[in-house]
Amino acid sequence: MGEKSIRRVSRRDFFKIAGATGAAIPLIEQVFTGVESGMGAEGTMKKETPSGGHVIGEAASYISKSGEAKLPPEVIKKAKHHILDTLAAVVSGSKFRAGQLALKFAKDQGGVEEAQVVGSKVMTSAINAAVANGISAHADETDDSHEPSNTHPGCAVVPAALSVAEREGVDGLTFLKGVVVGYDIGCRINRALGVAIMRSSYHSTHAIGGSFGAAAAASALFRLKEDQVRFVFDYAAQQASGIYYWVRDTEHIEKAFVFGGMPARNGVTSAMLVHLGFTGVWDCLSGDRNFFDTFSTKPNPQRLAEGLGSHFEIMVTNIKKFAVGSPIQAPLDALLTLIKKHGLKPKDVRSIAARLPSIVTVDNRDMPDVNLQYILSVALVDGDLSFEAAHSYERMKDPEVLKVKERVRLVEEPGLKTPKSQRTAVVEVTTQDGAQLKEHVVSVRGTAENPMSTEEVEKKCRELLIPVLGKDRSEKLIDAIWNIEKVKNARELRPLLSVS
Repeated sequence: MGEKSIRRVSRRDFFKIAGATGAAIPLIEQVFTGVESGMGAEGTMKKETPSGGHVIGEAASYISKSGEAKLPPEVIKKAKHHILDTLAAVVSGSKFRAGQLALKFAKDQGGVEEAQVVGSKVMTSAINAAVANGISAHADETDDSHEPSNTHPGCAVVPAALSVAEREGVDGLTFLKGVVVGYDIGCRINRALGVAIMRSSYHSTHAIGGSFGAAAAASALFRLKEDQVRFVFDYAAQQASGIYYWVRDTEHIEKAFVFGGMPARNGVTSAMLVHLGFTGVWDCLSGDRNFFDTFSTKPNPQRLAEGLGSHFEIMVTNIKKFAVGSPIQAPLDALLTLIKKHGLKPKDVRSIAARLPSIVTVDNRDMPDVNLQYILSVALVDGDLSFEAAHSYERMKDPEVLKVKERVRLVEEPGLKTPKSQRTAVVEVTTQDGAQLKEHVVSVRGTAENPMSTEEVEKKCRELLIPVLGKDRSEKLIDAIWNIEKVKNARELRPLLSVS
């Protein structure tokens, strides 16, 4: 067909050529409407007008200016706690099966050497490092959690921030600020969507919040401008994923990917694409077919920008005192208190009743660190709970532990949960002589309402770091994080996070 014979087909011509039936006309109308609204006169895509809702503008502005922002001293201190706590989780998790598989993945993928896989000397691309370190961060149940958004922000945000910080060679304080921004955006996006709504539709709050948090942190460390950050939101929204059936994962491998590896990857990928020049939709959070309306039946977009710069989500994020699932923290704390108060031994106890607001994720699970009955039983047998016991499949089969486990009863009491007390539990012990002992933990140590001290965080992290890094390297890492303002380049942390 010659060039002169080519002509633009009109709507009327299309119907004649196609011989469209009445039933097909609405579909064809949609095709033409979509084409005509998205194409210019020469058949090229129209450039979207820089307009739309103010929420994305406020959030993007906050992220782009975060590098120059001055954080309150208490926020800097709390951020150091969470950075060290997460790095300790990554180091410890690197020796779990999920972490070992993550390392295998990173080695197989190779790539330009931009960032390190923690717990090894392997160097890979920032994206691959974020995946591997994110998986290791949640390979165990020791990373932090944010109750209002139902997320584990650290395992996605910190690995993403670290990989970009290494790639870009930013200083320690800038790295810390990127982490703070990641917590702010990742936690707020779920608040805006509505956590209950997300869970009722089986969307993984941990994955979606983590993806946006990681994207925000990476954007801040790439020093993207406000207009660019808008596009990062777009790419993060397109990658928003995660289905709540992760609760059926019996090996904590898929769960580690969904909570840490996938969102860290999504966030770094989103920011890197835009850093390299990718563009997209100017405002994916408002307008036709927007992100909020897609993922929520009753979103409140204003919550994303609400309080940015004055309320810091990292200040209301929990650090786990024990290396076990979050719902087990309070009942374990209560039982250990009773053991200490009354000198309880297995022979003294007739029965144990643990009352929790929800028992779904900790009721007789296959994994030791998320099996409440096992954790309480082994704690009573040992008089305390060590990291080793919390993760021992062998101890789960110990006849002495199993004998105690028969006496442990888990009771669901939704009424225990209050707006101010999300992680609460009541433990009732009946002794062999019929005495009733009761301990109610309203806010377990490490929660936002009852935060751990620097010394307590340090103690916990030593227990996770030393078995992998050794005492000397662990102490140097702890000191580096407490004095992160003196770190001139994030790459200085590499030898401290490596193994000999």
